[in-house]
Amino acid sequence: MLNKLTDAMNFQSQALTLRAERQRLLASNIANADTPGYQSKDMDFAKALRAATSPAASPSDSNQTLTQRTQNALQSSLSSMTSMDSNTVDMDRERASFADNTVKYEASLRFLNGSIRTMMDAMKSPNAS
Repeated sequence: MLNKLTDAMNFQSQALTLRAERQRLLASNIANADTPGYQSKDMDFAKALRAATSPAASPSDSNQTLTQRTQNALQSSLSSMTSMDSNTVDMDRERASFADNTVKYEASLRFLNGSIRTMMDAMKSPNAS
């Protein structure tokens, strides 16, 4: 049972870390909306999460950074329009993605906090019979 709990917590922890990394990418896109030639970037979250939680990403790989493990999930955002200065940031899409990722980050954080709280409560209180 403890393995199931730690596996679930590890999964949520990885998801939280990846959501934070995606948030950083989206914020960078928004910040560079007026930078000539800037190519917006995004992360294929599902692909990155599979890479981060796969058996190949075991604790023995802990010396690899998040960026190294998820490099294949990074991609240039496909923009429906490119500005005259070759900038591919679509502010409406970036803001929507930023808001969506924020909600999902908060959900992962709440789940992780709930799991930790449940474990702490189970360790503190003796069985009341």
